[in-house]
Amino acid sequence: MRGTDKPRSSPLVPDSVEAEIARHDWAALVCGCGRPAGHLADMLWDAAEGHPAAFHALQGHVFTGTRLWPPAPAACGVLMAVWSAGPPRQSTRDALLWTLLSLLSAEDDGTAYEAGLYGQCAAHVRAGLPHLRSGVGAAPGTTTAAYVEGILDIIELCA
Repeated sequence: MRGTDKPRSSPLVPDSVEAEIARHDWAALVCGCGRPAGHLADMLWDAAEGHPAAFHALQGHVFTGTRLWPPAPAACGVLMAVWSAGPPRQSTRDALLWTLLSLLSAEDDGTAYEAGLYGQCAAHVRAGLPHLRSGVGAAPGTTTAAYVEGILDIIELCA
């Protein structure tokens, strides 16, 4: 990461999130910006550290409008790892949920026989549903709850 062989480390990033970022060959994926997606590891690391702008910066790299790009499933896995490690502080939480909702609002690019990028993202979100559902009960009537409810509605429609 960061163009060196030395892995990035931070006390703000749980080991499970660090492992999820490290398990992907980012450079082998083509980013939405047209370059190899190696730079996404740093963007996701910044997001995992709690920088809300880093989540919004994924637009154009992981998704654009209703289109998903090849790094979307791997990035979604990282986002769900961040959430599952314990919902972050409020501003980070809302940015993370906005990003998940953006991924799930994309067009389904799968076929009857294969999950496309959308199906892979939805699978990551489904795996973390118990953690997401706790976000609704913890803050009824808030932006966080609205985002979680939107995510749950989309996942239930796809079931």
